[in-house]
Amino acid sequence: MSGELTQSVLKRIIRQVGLECAAQGQSLSETLVAFMVKAVVLDPRNDFNMDRTLTENDMQDLIQLCVTRLLDTTNPSLSTIKMQVYFDMNYANRDELLSEQERVLEGKLAPVVRTIIESGPHTQEEMENVYQKIVACVLLRSGLGSPTDIEAVREVTAALQSIFPQTEMITFISLSKKDKEQQLKDLAMLVTGIRLYNKQCQKGGSCIDDLPGILSEAIPSATRTLDEHLNSCQLLAHRYTALLEAMQQDPQRFSHLRFLKLKEALFNVRQYEAFLCILQSNAITSAQEVESLDVQFEAAMMLLKNTVQDRTSIESREVFPLFMELSKLWTGFQDEMLLLSFLTNMADNLQQFLEIQSQLFPEEMLTSLLEGVTVKSDEERIKETMETRVNVSDFTNQEWLFPETTDNFDQLLIQYHGFCAHSIGVKGITVPGNPAIGILKHKEKYYVFSSKEDAYIFAEDPDKFIQLNIEKAKKYAELIQLLELHHQFEYLVPHTQARKASKGSMKPPLKRESGTQTDTHILPPTIVRSYEWNEWELRRKAIKLANLRRMLTHSMQTDLSHMRRENCTQVYLPKDAGTQTKRDNSSNVPKPQIFLKGLRGGSSPTTRMVAVDLTRPLDET
Repeated sequence: MSGELTQSVLKRIIRQVGLECAAQGQSLSETLVAFMVKAVVLDPRNDFNMDRTLTENDMQDLIQLCVTRLLDTTNPSLSTIKMQVYFDMNYANRDELLSEQERVLEGKLAPVVRTIIESGPHTQEEMENVYQKIVACVLLRSGLGSPTDIEAVREVTAALQSIFPQTEMITFISLSKKDKEQQLKDLAMLVTGIRLYNKQCQKGGSCIDDLPGILSEAIPSATRTLDEHLNSCQLLAHRYTALLEAMQQDPQRFSHLRFLKLKEALFNVRQYEAFLCILQSNAITSAQEVESLDVQFEAAMMLLKNTVQDRTSIESREVFPLFMELSKLWTGFQDEMLLLSFLTNMADNLQQFLEIQSQLFPEEMLTSLLEGVTVKSDEERIKETMETRVNVSDFTNQEWLFPETTDNFDQLLIQYHGFCAHSIGVKGITVPGNPAIGILKHKEKYYVFSSKEDAYIFAEDPDKFIQLNIEKAKKYAELIQLLELHHQFEYLVPHTQARKASKGSMKPPLKRESGTQTDTHILPPTIVRSYEWNEWELRRKAIKLANLRRMLTHSMQTDLSHMRRENCTQVYLPKDAGTQTKRDNSSNVPKPQIFLKGLRGGSSPTTRMVAVDLTRPLDET
């Protein structure tokens, strides 16, 4: 957000808005108020200039706008934002929820454990008191009964005495604090395993619930409830989408629908659908986990029965690991009960944010509006476009991805929560895209479309339509989370400063690269090189030292070395030299050439011949 809207000014506005809403009978969380303040400033229709400092009049106008929007209970947009803030503040995944539950349990047990560890009993009465506290600690940690239940206390005491009699308290007291804590945990697991085995043998365990049986009935029931809620909200989304499309095709006929806030209602049910899908996925995971735990628990119990059978005595190293394995599996059942309760409560609490739908659009009203309008489900829309596909040759600068040419096609991170990237900014509706048409890869991000025509239009100028989607999100702030636009609006996050960043689903966690290096040998070496383990070697060294005590060092000088000094000289080594005593030579004898003139005769009857010697002299060769 603009730097002009400083933290101090923002806190002042949030506090004032909260006070005015409280005066009107609406007690709202600081997180919701902060999100609404930033959303109102962001909305271009409110005409707040983010490049200048807010005046006092601007702040009063901002406060009034926020109060008006927060008190408008007939606006689906407010219900959607409340739903998002609630889910963001309360939802936790499996690991987070279980770790938080373990932390809470350790916090409850901390006073009892501290008392046991720090106690130093001396008399028999003090020993018995500490032992009773150990019984209570074991019972609380197992979660199988209450310390006020006499029957449960008796079972735990009997099981504990079989593996940890009071006579071993002296040994327990002598242990370190860390060992005491570990032994208390081990005792709790062993006692839990023994009680579960006794329950299976019908020798106790009346206060232990049948968690596998309860879960086998509760999880399918919860899944069916989630499916029903999901189907009803999807039906509403399909109807609202059909009405909005009909309004765009025939504005005259549906002109009266412009004031019914159909878009806000559509965004509301789409967000509710997204949250229900998350809860449904968790419920399916729990069902799979429970099924696996059932198989493992039955196998562990059968192994334990075969090991114990009718034997009167058995070694602890054989049976203790089996008891602890039973305890671990039972803890898994308890975790699934906690997760199921959490998912059920979340689904029930989310239902309240959908109540406005029945107020704005009763069933009779929707039925009359939908006369002559074809309502298509998301599956039908995708099925209609399964045979259409983008022609890659029509684009030179765009990259398109298809299932048969892309690895891990189903795992690509699609933008806008899988909705058509063209319909959001242009039509203002959320229609699911069909990846089979083709996924557009633009600037390392992936976009899907509901039709081939929308894909072609978007691909002509992707940046233009991306900006249109951002502008649409500024007008409807609930779209920021629904379309997962956190990277464009990182400052618009509904969370308090005291909240852990790891729990903020609307604010991406800050990450950075870091490195560290550890020296190979931090401490100096402690090896004593003179150490000898061999007794004979030590004796040899002792004799050597004893002989050295009787040794003397003598020195003398002879006449040959008296008044002498060392001399040195330097010579030059001979150098390499060479000589030549013979050389090769050659000569060429001229070829004799003699020319005879007058052999053919002439005009005179007498022939006169002249011999001419043309041979070159030797000195010219």
